[in-house]
Amino acid sequence: MKIINLFSLFVILLITPKAVSQEFKLGKVSAAELEQKVHPKDSSAAAAILYKKGSSRLEYDTNEGFVTITEVETRIKIYKKEGYDWANQQVWYYFSNDAKEKLSFSDAVTYNLVGGKIEKTKLKSDGIFDEVLSKYRSQKKLTMPNVKEGSVIEFKYYIRSPFQMIRDWDFQTSIPVNYSEFSTYIPEYYVFSPRQKGYIFPKTVTVKNNKSIVFTSKERHTPTGLGAVKTEYSSEKVDYMESKTTYTAVDFPAMKDEAFVNNIENYTSSIAHELAVTKFPNAPIKEFSTDWNSVVKTIYDYDDFGPELNKTGYFEEDVKKLLTGLNTPEEKIWAILNHVKSTVKWNGYTGYSCDSGVKKAYKEKTGNIADINLMLTAMLRYSGLTANPVLVSTRSNGIALFPNRTAFNYVIAAVETSNGYILLDASDKFSTPNILPLRVLNWSGRLIRKDGTSEEINLIPQKTSNDNVFLTYSIDADGKVTGKTRKQSLDYNAMITRDNIFNVKEEEYLEKLENSNNKIEISEYSKTNEKDILLPIIETYSFTGNNLCELIGGKIYVSPMLFFANEKNPFVQEVREYPVDFSYPFADKYNITIKIPDGFAVETLPAPALVTMENNLGAFRYNIAANENTLQVSISHQINQAIVSAEGYDMLKEYYKGMIAKETEKIVLKRI
Repeated sequence: MKIINLFSLFVILLITPKAVSQEFKLGKVSAAELEQKVHPKDSSAAAAILYKKGSSRLEYDTNEGFVTITEVETRIKIYKKEGYDWANQQVWYYFSNDAKEKLSFSDAVTYNLVGGKIEKTKLKSDGIFDEVLSKYRSQKKLTMPNVKEGSVIEFKYYIRSPFQMIRDWDFQTSIPVNYSEFSTYIPEYYVFSPRQKGYIFPKTVTVKNNKSIVFTSKERHTPTGLGAVKTEYSSEKVDYMESKTTYTAVDFPAMKDEAFVNNIENYTSSIAHELAVTKFPNAPIKEFSTDWNSVVKTIYDYDDFGPELNKTGYFEEDVKKLLTGLNTPEEKIWAILNHVKSTVKWNGYTGYSCDSGVKKAYKEKTGNIADINLMLTAMLRYSGLTANPVLVSTRSNGIALFPNRTAFNYVIAAVETSNGYILLDASDKFSTPNILPLRVLNWSGRLIRKDGTSEEINLIPQKTSNDNVFLTYSIDADGKVTGKTRKQSLDYNAMITRDNIFNVKEEEYLEKLENSNNKIEISEYSKTNEKDILLPIIETYSFTGNNLCELIGGKIYVSPMLFFANEKNPFVQEVREYPVDFSYPFADKYNITIKIPDGFAVETLPAPALVTMENNLGAFRYNIAANENTLQVSISHQINQAIVSAEGYDMLKEYYKGMIAKETEKIVLKRI
C-alpha cells in the first residue's frame, strides 16, 4: 500500500483541447427544463446547475487604473425539497475604508410551470440583504421567491473591484453541473498563475486579442494678444495584447462527500488565479508569488504582520515576572502559552493579518488569530527562544497547494529546539504544545524567519492519541447489564473530550451520553484532570442497561464491547478517489471483564482474531478467555497514519469490515 505523499496527488497538467461552445441566455427558460422530474444522469440529485457562465476582465479606468470586472449568470433546477437551499445564494465582497468592491444582483427570477404555462416570479429588493463576515469582508445574500419542487431559478451578479484579483471558479459542487464556463481577460501587463485541482478538468482555449487604451489630456493657455483662456484637448493611444482564456466543463458529476474527508473542496474541480508578476512599460518588473519565498516575504512585510512581531513594550513587565525562576525551554513555553491563553480570548476571526494589533488586543483582552499568535511568537522570542510564525490554511479553507498569498488564512507559532519544532496555538482553551486545534491539522504550513526565508512545516500529527477503556459489568438472568467504566483519553482524544464537556451542563452531557449509548442509565459520574490539560482526562461512571443483550429461546446474546462497538463500516463506496483523513494516528484499547449470571454457561465464544494492514498502517487485535463464570476480553484498534492515500482504500475497507464483524460478534450464554 502506498501512503499519501504530500501534495503529489494534486500536481496536474493543464489540458487544452478545443472547447465545447454552447449558447445560453438568461430569461430563456424552457418548458422542458421545468417539466424535468429527475436529473437525467443522477436520479438522486436534489438540484442541478443547468448552466453557469462567468468572466473576469481587467479593464482600464482613467481614474483608477486597471480594475477587475466580474460577471456571473446562473440557472439552477430544483428537483426535490432537499434542494431548496440552492434558492439561497450568497456572494462575498471586500469592504474597507480604503478600498471596497461593488457587488450587485440582477435578473433574479423563479420560474414555475402552472397549468402548462411558464410563470415568472421576480425577486424583490427586500429579498437581498447584506451580512458582515469580518472587518474586511461582507456578503450579499438573496432568497429566491416562490420556490417549489420543479422550479428553475436564475440570477446574475456583477462585481467591480479596485483589486487586480481573479476569483476562484468551481466547476463542480455538491450537485451535478450540466454546463460551466469561465473566461478571463488579462492584459499583457499582468501575469497570473492558473492553478487547477480536482480529478476531472475543464477544456481550455486561449486566444490573444489586440486592445488599446486612449488617454485624453487637456491644456489651458492664453493665445498671444487675446485675453480669453483657451482649452485644447489631446489624446494618446496605447496598444496592448490581451489574453482571453476560456474554461469549459460539460456534465460534471456531483461531488459526493465521504467519511473521513478533510475538506471535499480540496478535490473539487476548480481553477484559481494568483497574480505572479506585473510588467508595465517604463517600470521595473514586480514579482508577487512566483515561489513560496516570495509569497512569505510579501506577507512578512505587511504592516499588520512583520512589524507586529517587533512590538514588545506592552508585555515586557508581565513576561519578566512570568519567567522568574523558569530555566528550561519547556517551562518557558508552557508559562507563556498559558499566559496568552488566559489573557487574550479569540474573537472567532481567523487571518494571518492582525485586526486590532497586538498591543490593543493585549489591552482589550480579545483579538483575532493573528493578534493572539503573533503576540505569542513575540513573547517567546523575548524569553530567548527561537520562535517564528507559521502560516497555515485551515481545513475549512483547503490545502495550500500552490504559492500564493491567499492560500493561507491562519498563523500559529513554532519554537525551534534540539528535538525539532514545537508548534503552538494560544487561541484554543485545550491546546497544548504540539497538540493543535483540529482546524489547523491541514497537511503543512509555512514557517517564516526574520530574514525572509521560509520552510515547510509538517502539520500532520505523528504521535498516537490513545483512548484506554476499562469496562466491568455483570449480566443477570433477564439480560439486564450493570457495570462500571473508566475511560482515559490522551493528547488529541483528550482535547476533543474536554471540548465536548466544556460549557455544557453535566446533566445535558450525560443525557447525550446515555442516548448515544443505547439508552443506558448513568450514575456516579466523575471526571479527573478536566482542567490540568497536560494530563490525560479520565471519566468514570456506573451504568445499567436493559437494551444491551438479546434473549432468544432462553439464551442470552451479548456483544462484549456493548455500546463501545463499531457497528457500521464508514467505507462503503466501491471506489474512493480522495485520501482518507483520520486527522491524527489513534489507538483504542479495551480491557473488559464480564460476569455471567448464575445458572448460565458459555455456549459460544468469538474466536481470537488479528487483522493487520500492510506498511504497519494499522492492526486490530481481539482476544477472549473464559474462567468459570468470568470472561476476560482484550481488544485494540490502532491506525498508525493520519492520512491514507486512495490507493490504500480497498485494504482499509476490508480491515474495517473484518474489525466490525468481530466487534459485533455475540457471546452466547445458555442455561444449565
